[in-house]
Amino acid sequence: MASLRIVLILLFLAGINLTGCANVAPWERGVLAKPEMALDPNPLQSYMRSHNFGSREAAANTNATGGGGGCGCF
Repeated sequence: MASLRIVLILLFLAGINLTGCANVAPWERGVLAKPEMALDPNPLQSYMRSHNFGSREAAANTNATGGGGGCGCF
């Protein structure tokens, strides 16, 4: 009974993973390549926000750009 449950769960998970696969026609790739479709559409703005957050009030720096004090310098 337990092995049947495991097989059903694995089949369900495989079915979910396969629904994300889709063929994209060459003329549709231009739409998907727009900056708005990126995971982070504004990488510079995100970097600056994380830098400001990490350097305020001598907080621990959360990104891997280097150490620094509360002054905002590297």
